[in-house]
Amino acid sequence: MVKVRAARPAEAEDLTGLVMRSKAHWGYDAAFLAACAPELRIRAGDVTARRVVVAENGRGEVVGVASLEGTPPRAELGLLFVEPSAVGQGVGRLLYRDVLRRAVELGARRLVIDSDPHATGFYRAMGAVPVAEPAASAASPAAPAAEAGGTALVRFEAAPVPLADWARAWTGGGRAVHLGNVGEFNAQFADATLDREQRPAHHYACLAAFYSPHPAALVLPRPVPRGWTELVCRQLGWTGVEVYDGLLDADPGLAEAVRARPALAALLTGSGLPLVPWGRTRAFGRLAGRPWRDGELRYESKSAAHGLFGRILADGGHPGIVLPRQWRVDGRWAAARMLAARTRAGESTVLKSEHGVGGSGTTVLTPARVRAAGGARAVLRRLPRGPLLVEEYVGGAASRGDEGPRDLTYDGFVDEAGRAHEVGGAVMEVADGCYRGATVGPGVVPGWAEKSLIAFGAAVGRELADSGYRGWFDVDFVADGTGRLAPTETNLRLTGPSIAFMVAARLDALRGAGHLVRISDRVELGARLPEAQLDELCAALARGCAELGAVFVPAIPTGAFEPAPWLGVLVAARGREVLDAAEAWVRAEALAVGAMFGPS
Repeated sequence: MVKVRAARPAEAEDLTGLVMRSKAHWGYDAAFLAACAPELRIRAGDVTARRVVVAENGRGEVVGVASLEGTPPRAELGLLFVEPSAVGQGVGRLLYRDVLRRAVELGARRLVIDSDPHATGFYRAMGAVPVAEPAASAASPAAPAAEAGGTALVRFEAAPVPLADWARAWTGGGRAVHLGNVGEFNAQFADATLDREQRPAHHYACLAAFYSPHPAALVLPRPVPRGWTELVCRQLGWTGVEVYDGLLDADPGLAEAVRARPALAALLTGSGLPLVPWGRTRAFGRLAGRPWRDGELRYESKSAAHGLFGRILADGGHPGIVLPRQWRVDGRWAAARMLAARTRAGESTVLKSEHGVGGSGTTVLTPARVRAAGGARAVLRRLPRGPLLVEEYVGGAASRGDEGPRDLTYDGFVDEAGRAHEVGGAVMEVADGCYRGATVGPGVVPGWAEKSLIAFGAAVGRELADSGYRGWFDVDFVADGTGRLAPTETNLRLTGPSIAFMVAARLDALRGAGHLVRISDRVELGARLPEAQLDELCAALARGCAELGAVFVPAIPTGAFEPAPWLGVLVAARGREVLDAAEAWVRAEALAVGAMFGPS
């Protein structure tokens, strides 16, 4: 295993030799190398002055060298050279990330890199951004490689930033143990819209990889491909992540499955690391040694959340928020009568179950749709049994004269001390009431909505804290036609957008600030693939996105083995155009995998 350590003054001569071998690796002639030698020499006094570090392999051999130079707020990547025999083994990536981390500690907010054209692909892959500002000569020691004749260098920059404040507060800034108890969380509500066997929930448990910016261990109900965890760790710079999978056959109680293995339970709970679940359950409370508070999840109920929203709005102070009317009906025929009356009046209606996941149990009914289905009673016969909520349909954003987002969300969490923390806003992709994905990052939430969304979300967080709830939450909104937002529900658990926030925080700290991250829950595959071929596909998607200037991370791999195969994916970039292009390319490539098998 390669590790980074501070260089020693006594190593200066040997490090100079490494630098020259690295330079010669690219085929430069002797005259050019001789011209570079004075600039590339490392003297004993440079080791401290230039903040030189080395990469050392498990045999104690130095295989790379890097330096961080300059003073805040501007720093420079002075050296980055790898021993030729170690090229392609991740040494350069390790050194670059160490330089970026040390730049944060130094207080630098701008890292300048003068790259030879041979190295531009590497720096792009590391997240550095090319800039028009002129660079130094090609013989500069900042260039890992240079063409003979003094070809002009390409200047890159990165914006070093620490891990986001909210992310440090979430897990104390350190690593955490992630428990993928999605099925266990859903099962406690016994809602008719939820799959009794929780098969989809066990796929979504794969999102446990992203419950915090840096996991120490993943605990999963079903087996997951080893190639998946290796690729995710490589893309997000994680090391030493333990995976405990395949703990359940059918029962959704993952926390109980861990408790049934005393050695594993002791290992996970005795590590001193935070234990992070998808959502709170009584069984998780027993595992974590955390008392269960009766009623702490009451606002997971859509009607209870609606009541909470009404109480907040009754106090005033949220002019950008409008609350749709909602009625609770106990019987199907009462719901049918109300739906029929609203249809005759030309009004669209939303029917909801008390609970549900990702839009399950939520049906949007226009008058035309009700008539096409054969009337209100025919519609109700197709819905799950149990109490229903009838809610006003909130009209779209056409009157604003734009094609802005329709579905938005606010994410935050309440820590164990009862303090509410803001994470931010996101834009969701929702089709016919069902969640499909979300995008987070700078500028994603439009200006007309941001202030209202943040203020109301924070107010909900304070109310949840006062009610005794502890953990992650979100508030979902629909935009109306007048520039206002209508809150529709709260989720007292981690969510798809929360996963995107975690990955954005990690990538910003790993690669520099400014990442947009999109999570897409379902990317269709053109064919079911054996595990080895799925690994190859994901690796190819990662390489292709890197060429576009984006980052690809497979989020849910196990759906690829379903009869109708699919993947959950994360795509990140620093610009909307690149993000959209990368997602479209990923979808096209994933769908095209069936072509390799020829016509059916």
